[in-house]
Order: sequence, then C-alpha cells, then structure tokens
Amino acid sequence: MEIYFQLVRDAEGLRSACEELGNARFLGFDVETTDLDPYKGDLRLVQLSDGANTKVIDLKAFGGGGSLAADPALDPLRELLASAKQTKIAHNAKFDTKWVRHHLGTEVGGIYDTYLASILISAGEGERRHGLADVVQYFLGRTLDKSEQVSDWGADELSQSQVEYAAKDAAIMPEVREKLEERITADGLTEVLRLENECVMPIAEMELNGFYLDRERWQEQLDKVRVLQKKAGDELQDMLAAGVAQASLFGRTEINLDSQAQVTDALLNLGVPMPNTTRAWELQPLAEKYPVVAKLLEYRSVAKAAQSFGDNILEFIEPKTGRIHADFRQIGAPTGRFSCSSPNLQQIPHEAEYRRCFRAPDGRKLVIADYSQIELRIVAGISGDPNMCQAFKDGTDIHTATAARVYNVPVEEVTKEMRYKAKSVNFGIIYGQGAFGLADNLGISRTEAKEIIDNYKKEFPGIQQYMDNTINFAREQGYVETLMGRKRWLRDINSSNFTVRGFAERNAINSPIQGTAADMIKLAMQKVHAAMKKAKMKSRMILQVHDELVFDALKTEVHELKPLILENMESALLLPNEVPVIAECGEGKNWLEAH
Repeated sequence: MEIYFQLVRDAEGLRSACEELGNARFLGFDVETTDLDPYKGDLRLVQLSDGANTKVIDLKAFGGGGSLAADPALDPLRELLASAKQTKIAHNAKFDTKWVRHHLGTEVGGIYDTYLASILISAGEGERRHGLADVVQYFLGRTLDKSEQVSDWGADELSQSQVEYAAKDAAIMPEVREKLEERITADGLTEVLRLENECVMPIAEMELNGFYLDRERWQEQLDKVRVLQKKAGDELQDMLAAGVAQASLFGRTEINLDSQAQVTDALLNLGVPMPNTTRAWELQPLAEKYPVVAKLLEYRSVAKAAQSFGDNILEFIEPKTGRIHADFRQIGAPTGRFSCSSPNLQQIPHEAEYRRCFRAPDGRKLVIADYSQIELRIVAGISGDPNMCQAFKDGTDIHTATAARVYNVPVEEVTKEMRYKAKSVNFGIIYGQGAFGLADNLGISRTEAKEIIDNYKKEFPGIQQYMDNTINFAREQGYVETLMGRKRWLRDINSSNFTVRGFAERNAINSPIQGTAADMIKLAMQKVHAAMKKAKMKSRMILQVHDELVFDALKTEVHELKPLILENMESALLLPNEVPVIAECGEGKNWLEAH
C-alpha cells in the first residue's frame, strides 16, 4: 500500500497541515507513544489523514522542553482535534483520546471507533478478533503490517519505516470506516454505535481522573485480613484433620487448603456428600448442615480477599497522582456491560473495611449515584406486565409488592422472609432460574419453590409472556436486542443439546434486560459528562460500577452536581409503558460513607 504523507515538525507546517485537513468530513486519527500509560510516557506522533492526504505530526519538535499542553504553536492541532465538524476515525479510540487529553489538554470531538464498530457487528460471537490488522483483514481482505508497533518511539530521529508505518495506520481508517458503516447500517446498529462513540471521551477522562486510595488505611485492612485468614485456616485444618487419610504421630496433619483434590478427599472422608466441583455456589447448600463446609467457604472468602485485594493493588497507585487509574473496557461483555482491569475496581468488596479506604482528597467529597432496581424496571417496561408496571408507578417496594401477590396477603402483612423469597424470585426469573435453582438458593423444598414460581407467573403473566416471546424471537431470528437495538447473536438457541440450548435460552431472556441497562448507564455517562463540561465544573467522574457512577467533587459544587447527575441519569433512556426510572444520590468522605 503506497501512500503520500508529510512529516510535520514546525509551527508553520502544522498550521498549513491543519488548514488542508480542515475541510475533510472524515479524518483517520492515530497516535504513537513511548509507553502504554500516558502518565509514564510521551506522546510522540499524531497522525491525521483524509485517505489521500496524510499528515504525521512529530511532537518532539514542539513543547520547547516543557509541556505540550502549554505550547501555543499546537493550537491549530488542538482546534482540529476538538472540532466536531470532522469525524475522527480511530481504532480503540479511548487510547488515542486519552493521550491527547492528557498531553495536549484537549478533548477529541466527533469520534468514530472502528474497534467498537467491529465488536458491535460481531454481536457477542467470540470467534473473531478485533485488532486493527484483524479488522482490515476481515473487512478489506488485506494484510496490515504491524511490525513497527513496538519499535522505539522515543528515538531522537524516527526511521523512514516508522513514519511510514504511522502514516499508513491513519490513512487506512476512512476506508475501514466506510466498510464497517455498511454493516452497521444494514444491521440496524447506527444508534448503538453513536452511543458507544459518544462514550469514548467520558471514559478516557474517567480513566485519567482515577480513584484516590488511602494507602495507610488499606495496609491496616490487609493486616486484619491476614489475621482472619490465618485464624480461619487453622480452624479449617482442625476440622479437616479427621478426614485426612494418613494421620500424623506428631500432631495435626495439614493439607494444602488451596488444593481442590486434597480438600475434596478430606471432606468425603468426613462423610460430606461432595458435588463434582468445590465451587462456592455448589457448596453453599451444604454449608448449613456441615459446619466444615461453612468454614471452608469462610476461609476461601478471606483468602480471596487477601489475594485479589492485597498488597498488589497498591502497585497500581500512580505516584504522580496518588490515584488508581484502572482500565475500563466499555464493551466488556456480550450484553454491552463494562468490564474493568488493572485493577478491577468493580469488584472491590462491599465490606466497610475496604470501601472506607477509597476516599476523596482533602477539600473534596465523593458523590455516588446509582439506579434503583434498574433491571427489574426494565423487565416491567419491556414486558408490559400491568401488575409490575403499576407497582413501580405507585412507588411500592417491588419485592414487597411481589411477595404480597405471590403469598396473597396485604402489603402490610408481608414478612421479611416473604420479601426475601420474593426478591430471589424477581432476580432469579430474569436469569432463567427454575424451581430446582430457587430451592437450592433459598434452602427450601422443590415443591415449595415450584409453588412460589407458579404463583409468581400467575400474578405477573406478562413476565412469562416476555420470556416465551423472546425465546421464540431468538429461535426465528438467531439474535435478541436491547431497546436501543444492540444485538446479541445466539446461534445455539436451536441446538439439539439440552444444556447448550438451555444456556442460550437464558441468555436470550437476560441479554435484552442487562443490555438495556448497559445502554442506559452509557447514555447517562455521556449526558452527565457533557452537562458538567457545560457548567465548567471541576468535579470529576472517576468510576462506573454497572448501574452506579462515582464522582470526585469539589465541596462547593456538590449541591449543584447532585441534581445535575440525577436529572441526566433519570432522563437518559425512557422505558416503555411509562415505567419510571429512579436514581439515588449520596455524598460522603469515602466510598462507604457516600452510599
């Protein structure tokens, strides 16, 4: 692939290059950096191309040894990148926009992410890869050379091969977009892709903002966890000792508590009817009858906390900010839900000891907003079940309302136990749970579980109708979709294998619900980000945990920020059948107190 490109290394050349590209409707956009982390590396190149005319801007020639963000010579570039007139086409645009935001001090306007487009087109089918070379091969039938990707981008003088590689990555983007857009339009994914593209910049900024972790508090918590782990481990060893095949003449025989085989053998020797695996959900029903199983689950919980949320999380604190800047994947699951890594802040335990360690710096507060029972509200809205819809419209606690109907008692006579069982049914139904699963979950007989489910279906007939209709739709079309049209392919929905088919059916029921919730929170993030920017706030969005948003706020802005967040969350996506969307907001010094 031969292309024409110009290497730009001075202010006049940059001004001229930006003028040349200013009239283009679509611009391929890419960057080259000296590191994967914008806090640790330098932004070396910015590449822009209209497909025929490509500019490679070498930022090493700018900044005058100081900050690139303060160099007025880069104003034409900042203006071009920030403008929404030209659509910037990038692959995994979050990476490029994050570097530009941090080093050039500007947001990127008008984003089209070909990586996200490719994932949306695959619609949950995991066989295809989505790297740029893979996408070019799949959609254009061409090979893209990526050999220079890991070369030294910090060199004083870049090689001709490096610059040409950089130019090609930008130059091919308009063609890639055009091909992808054909499929996006044909598959009815235009609105969903627009949503994903508009979310790129808020997510990039969220990662840059980071979450402050109190190192000393965290270390104190770790010390306590280690004590608890040792205590639980010693108690478990004592309980398992009688089940160890070879006893010791010199005291207690110890086994490897992290070995599934050794633990299983010991439990079997103690007469525990072990399932095929020792996963927590399979052991839970045995915990009440066998104290040793309960102790095993306790030990594992503490051990997991010590391993997953131990000293290693402190390694992620960025010295320049004192914050953790996690990596968010905005389509982290086939339903469109986020995932998080390095570290996974979405899985920080809810216990007070952990949550109190994540706090706002001095002079600031954490503001936390989350949707109230959003997945059940979505179930009500898309099923149209009149009884469930009415419960939400009346503002009645949905689990209490469900219990009243299932047990045929007045709302005021619903007990805590009734509400707990109704809650299990409400959430279990949307995950395809049957009588067997409910019985195990609640520790009741299968007969009672079946009676509860039968009563539930009788009182909420629209839910069963939704489930039946959705499965039938999936069987006929091969996919399901959210209210916004996000698709998920379910090729196995007609499988002759009962287990495979059942798994696909459960995904068919749940994906439109969980996916619509994912769409809603992304819409909310985009709207809140834009509203905060318009209000010129200095508060910052720092975390997303599925239906929850966390903000690091100036104390003087909290009174203005909270209603702004609630208004935009509740209006992000209106549900059918006038089911109200409710969000709740709290504030505090730390993650625990703000809930």
